[in-house]
Amino acid sequence: MRGGTAKLLTLFRPATGALRARPVTSAPNAVLHPWLKEELTAVLATLPTVASTPLSAAAQRALWAAWQEDLSVRFTLLSELPPLRVLLILDNLTGHKSADLVCWLMAHGIMPLYTPIAGSWLNMAESVQRIIVGRALNGQQPESAAELMDWLAATVRGWNAAPTPFEWGGKRAARRARSRQRRHALGGSGACTRRPLRRSRARASSGVNGHAQGK
Repeated sequence: MRGGTAKLLTLFRPATGALRARPVTSAPNAVLHPWLKEELTAVLATLPTVASTPLSAAAQRALWAAWQEDLSVRFTLLSELPPLRVLLILDNLTGHKSADLVCWLMAHGIMPLYTPIAGSWLNMAESVQRIIVGRALNGQQPESAAELMDWLAATVRGWNAAPTPFEWGGKRAARRARSRQRRHALGGSGACTRRPLRRSRARASSGVNGHAQGK
């Protein structure tokens, strides 16, 4: 019998690795949006105060508009915009584009940006979720959604005790590149080996080509 479903609401700051997350049984807009507003309000409270000499209204709008350049679909900016303080990357879901949420974000100085369709891998929250879920399960089988949510919450607390910053092309990418360089292709196929195969000295020096034809 199924023990229910668990989801993990996630807000991730790649530069510091700080993770804000809450396990839930379902994540409709009625659950996600209030949680997102609560967490973003807390994030804003930790940011430096706005400069005492703010930009002019025209310069402020130009700063917001710069993040919409080259986008095929743009939402309408508010007539009066506060200082831009946060860039929020969201998946390209309809619920993330609701007028209520987008207007709330803009009113609080938060610019929502959306990953392209089928491009959720560009959202680093997806990456950290896979790490958290893998650590939470770690070969175990939960007997209920409640137990799984407890494991997820505990894993998030453990992550935040020593968070890992994320960056494009960082140490992980360098390790993967070195790993690829250590591989040696076999016969032009997709197979490879970690060290080159030893070639027969006699065959390597003979220069003889063989060809067989069958009927």
